[in-house]
Amino acid sequence: MWRAIIATVSTLLVLTSVPAAQNTRGARVHRLEATPATVAYGYYWSEAKPALRIASGDVVNVDTLITNTPAGLERAGVSPAKVEASLRSVVAEVTGDRRGPGGHILTGPIYVEGAEPGDTLEVDILSVDLPIDYGYNGCSGFVRENCDRSAGTRIIALDRKKMTAAFAPNIVVPLRPFFGSMGVAPAPALGRVSSTPPGRHAGNIDNKELVAGTTLYIPVFVPGALFEVGDGHAVQGDGEVDQTAIETSLRGRLRLTVRKGMKLEWPRAETPTHFISMATDTDLTVATKAAIQEMIDFLAATKGLTKHEAYQLVSLTGDVAITQLVDQTLGVHVKMPKAIFTAKQ
Repeated sequence: MWRAIIATVSTLLVLTSVPAAQNTRGARVHRLEATPATVAYGYYWSEAKPALRIASGDVVNVDTLITNTPAGLERAGVSPAKVEASLRSVVAEVTGDRRGPGGHILTGPIYVEGAEPGDTLEVDILSVDLPIDYGYNGCSGFVRENCDRSAGTRIIALDRKKMTAAFAPNIVVPLRPFFGSMGVAPAPALGRVSSTPPGRHAGNIDNKELVAGTTLYIPVFVPGALFEVGDGHAVQGDGEVDQTAIETSLRGRLRLTVRKGMKLEWPRAETPTHFISMATDTDLTVATKAAIQEMIDFLAATKGLTKHEAYQLVSLTGDVAITQLVDQTLGVHVKMPKAIFTAKQ
């Protein structure tokens, strides 16, 4: 009981006691498969046609597809029988001006009733599952001179029972699947934005902390928010230094809730153990300062601290991490442990 009370209080703190938009018809569960009619191939866009409309607080069981093509997977050694039929359909049918400028296959957009510019979309990640038993890793990214160009794309088998992947003899990697890209449509003035660089709309943030049981908060820029999800990862290290994780298809269960009056400059997140601030920029110093400032502002707003004290606390107990170094804009996040806040709020 005590833990449940603390968890409830923590959630209220990160939301700064902002009420959710009312869902007058009660929460529903929706199913959204990845098909040529339900994906945005390589972009976030304020003018994208919704693939699904839901009420605030509804749950969506959603499929996402591996960021590759059937031909690319087969060249790397995947049996044609193991290439998903849905991936074949999307790659074959979503062509021309329906594709790009990025390369991620994103499921959506999902229009959330009641979401308006200035609100925040709460994304509760209820579950993340592995529908296929393989993924791939390439080699490029931040220190690409280490790559052997003759090696090609590496296919990695996933043990879905043990939730591990054998990287090499005597090297076994625990799996922590998460969606590398979860975001909303950016401001209309930005037009059709590539799925590659993350930003204030979130998108390709590649934050490995956003596994099942965590929550992402994204500022809303257009009516309905127009949420999209994809870029499945079976596991990834902070930095994603060679440009890829174990890239794979995922199936998730997400609850989308509109938070009225909750004003955010950048996406934030909450795990069972930490509060997380985030920021991105083409300059790593700028991104780092912005992520630190976001955590300072959060602590000052919710913990009764001055910004002077909040800054000191970040230095004492906050962990500043490079989220990713390979997506055109660089990502930084700051983790603040919940356990240090001992007083009941």
